[in-house]
Amino acid sequence: MLKIGLTGGIASGKSVVAARLQERGAVLVDADALAREVVEPGTEGLERIVGEFGEGMLDDGGRLDRARLGAAVFGNPERLAALNAIVHPLVRARAAAITAAAPADAVVVQDIPLLVESGQGSAFHLVVVVDAPDDVRLQRMLEHRGMTAEAARARMDAQASRQDRLAAADAVLDNSGTVQHLLGQVDRLWDERLVPFARNLVAGKRAPRNGGPVLEPHRTEWAQEAARIAARLVAAAPDLILAVDHIGSTAVPGLPAKDVIDLQVAVPDLAVAATIAPLLAAAGFPAVRDVESDTPKPNAPDPAAWLKRFHANADPCRAVNVHVRPAGSAGWRFALMFRDWLRNDPSALRLYAAHKADLAARHADSGTTGSYAEAKEPWFTDVAWPLMAAWADATGWEPPSCAS
Repeated sequence: MLKIGLTGGIASGKSVVAARLQERGAVLVDADALAREVVEPGTEGLERIVGEFGEGMLDDGGRLDRARLGAAVFGNPERLAALNAIVHPLVRARAAAITAAAPADAVVVQDIPLLVESGQGSAFHLVVVVDAPDDVRLQRMLEHRGMTAEAARARMDAQASRQDRLAAADAVLDNSGTVQHLLGQVDRLWDERLVPFARNLVAGKRAPRNGGPVLEPHRTEWAQEAARIAARLVAAAPDLILAVDHIGSTAVPGLPAKDVIDLQVAVPDLAVAATIAPLLAAAGFPAVRDVESDTPKPNAPDPAAWLKRFHANADPCRAVNVHVRPAGSAGWRFALMFRDWLRNDPSALRLYAAHKADLAARHADSGTTGSYAEAKEPWFTDVAWPLMAAWADATGWEPPSCAS
């Protein structure tokens, strides 16, 4: 199933988005509703809250007095942390049970107000953030919730910053305008991304990629995206993956590149690569069976030193290549050395950028990037390898990732 984490700051319009996604067919898991459920009378949650905060947190009917509890924890980080330590695990367990009961082809949306604050992003295939400027949200709280400006700002300050939420987002829904504008974005997200992603996930296949090689100016966001995706890969097999490194052209500041994130997953050996293959597929990165080696270079002519496993993203809106290589292998070392050579030698960056631009122009009408990739390969052996090897010797370069 496809698991989506939905979040947004107070008064961002998250509830509107959640309701629309449920209308379109999503299984909705509402963290706020679950937070109320797990502290109903007779529950473990309520018993533990009374034990921590006292009988004074109950109303005359024996139910939790939310206003009184809120006053006790608001503005007090220690008491808030104590409350969260009680409620959050119970909510997560209940959410996990609902998710487990959903159909295999379902799109499960978990509405979690504090998703960013609680660091849960890597547990989902995508994080969707409903966004609106702070001044817009403040005005909504004043007009529609009857809050004072001071109280509204205090609620906003108690949550993650807008910048932190946007940094955690795989998709952003802008709610600075009308409700209809927001709903249109939700529908496009559902039709163009979530439904195709879910189908690819069930089928265990990568998302199709069309068009020739298009080079774009370097984006600083690529590094942020790579880190977010790397965290999901590690979460899929935390005890088997040694490291995940951002490699390829998007990992080199200043280098034009295709909008494809390349990540290298280091594993002890290819047997472990086979073990984690279904785990990566479940996380949204199915294996591509016809790519299982790199082209040997002069320093290590044995093809066995260049074996790998290759995965690609099932998400139709974010192309990702995942190269699973044994740590210490020739292919693993080459990927890291090539990246660091380009990062640290301006003449190397200019040389490779010119080569890429020339080949991209030649293969612009090919319809795919296959011929472009094949045309680059001899350059890696004939031009790049001797230059980068000399650079590594001169600088004493060693792989920055895990030890072999």
